[in-house]
Amino acid sequence: MPNRLTYFVVSLQINNGKLDTFKEIAQAMIRATQKERGALAYEWHFSSDNKRCRLLETYADPAAVQAHLNGEAVKLVPRLLENASLSGFEVYGDPGPEASQALRNFGAELFGYWQGLSR
Repeated sequence: MPNRLTYFVVSLQINNGKLDTFKEIAQAMIRATQKERGALAYEWHFSSDNKRCRLLETYADPAAVQAHLNGEAVKLVPRLLENASLSGFEVYGDPGPEASQALRNFGAELFGYWQGLSR
């Protein structure tokens, strides 16, 4: 059975003096994502100097990806990007055709699943 999970790795560079505001927006995005069906993981990780952030996201299937893209968390992205810059965005798996196009339009690089071991 093919892996239906889709993963996002979002890399952000936090603007000087904007860490607290960035974290407040991130917390609002976490609260919004917690309500989404099929959002399995939504993890924020900071570098030791708090200047860079990685957001790791995992979705159960293409419907969950689409729900997230249409959800409240993504509506907060413009505010987040007032306080940081996007330095990388990779998507692993199959987010579905509509979501794939939307993600590419936002600058994501998509990597299709080939094979592997998932438990």
